[in-house]
Amino acid sequence: MFLVKRDNFNKTYIIKGLITALFFSAFIYLAYFNIEYKILNTILGLVSLYLVLKIDRKSLFTSGFFIGIFWFYWVGNSFEYYGLNSISILAPLGFGLGYAILFLLIGVFEFTIYRAFILFILSFIHPLGFNWFIPELIFIDSYLETSKIAFALILLALIIFIEMPKYIKLLAIIPLFFTYTNVGEYIDNPPNIQISMPQLNTPQDQKWVKDKIPYLIEKNLFLIDKAIEEKKDLIILPETVFPIVLNNEDLLLNELIQKSYYINIIAGALYKEENSFYNATYHIANGKVEIAKKVVLVPFGEEIPFPKVITDLINDIFYDGAEDYKKADTPTNFVINGVKFRNAICYEATSDNIFQNLDDVKYMIALSNNAWFTPSTEPVLQNLLLKYYAKKYNITIFHSVNGSKNNIIRP
Repeated sequence: MFLVKRDNFNKTYIIKGLITALFFSAFIYLAYFNIEYKILNTILGLVSLYLVLKIDRKSLFTSGFFIGIFWFYWVGNSFEYYGLNSISILAPLGFGLGYAILFLLIGVFEFTIYRAFILFILSFIHPLGFNWFIPELIFIDSYLETSKIAFALILLALIIFIEMPKYIKLLAIIPLFFTYTNVGEYIDNPPNIQISMPQLNTPQDQKWVKDKIPYLIEKNLFLIDKAIEEKKDLIILPETVFPIVLNNEDLLLNELIQKSYYINIIAGALYKEENSFYNATYHIANGKVEIAKKVVLVPFGEEIPFPKVITDLINDIFYDGAEDYKKADTPTNFVINGVKFRNAICYEATSDNIFQNLDDVKYMIALSNNAWFTPSTEPVLQNLLLKYYAKKYNITIFHSVNGSKNNIIRP
């Protein structure tokens, strides 16, 4: 009898945690299926936070586990391209366990104010440099703002609703009123710049195959020529669209330089400086080449966020002794026809670091290669994060992607 009751309790914790995680993750999957109703996302977001503040500690642990998986199960997809299929399942389980522990911290005490405070603090904490878990992101396509102040006010509203007597609960509407938003700032495309953003869908298992590279290069050159014929001022090609160390390929680089007298070329490729390799963006215009090196590297993808001894050991075991990419200290701006564009490469476009010292910059060019993870919800989550940062910094983002849909994202 005791075992039956304990089993029922365990099922209850799992069910509560799963339901909470489903509410907390719904906005991602609704966006994946192009279901975007602001009122629905508003309600789902408020309910998910209410549940986080109300359910018991063990259910919180379970909800954190499922949230980690629902948000980041796709991370393991990239392992097959490193020949690590056998451990690909460990990635989502690792995220699940990591966020289970974080959510367990929320439930250390039953006090609603404590839970709200810890959840708010967790919105600033990014374990191992991975910053794609932003709790307020659940409201990105809702009637509520996604700033930190707005998130604090939303939590305050829920505290009032949970803790106050019935006749005072209505006061919870007041903080929500100050977070209401419906229309964002609209920043038009740059004047006098006609932009070409071809859609590329090169599978990751073909991208770095030696025999395929000449074909991929010819395809890129064809797209550039087509943009020139169409009288475009700028062509934007995705991250590592040239799967080579471009500054080591003199003939190809010279050909691009010749074409640059007719059009601005933005393209991703590797860059070598002395004995260091960089994930870089090349801006080739009017016979000149400008290099923007990546500033924020992907944890465990481009760098191992551990001390050097551990990093070298991991690289030796899993990556055949390959070294991490190097990174630049500061972001780069490109000036195209008199207009400034901040450069960003994939992951760093969803980091506050790349938005520092914008001054009068109103546009960003972001290059990505999502073929590492597709098919999955990764491109959707990335797009939602780009919306978040576009609103936060009032910037329009031209997102050129391989493996998923290109986008122009406005505040």
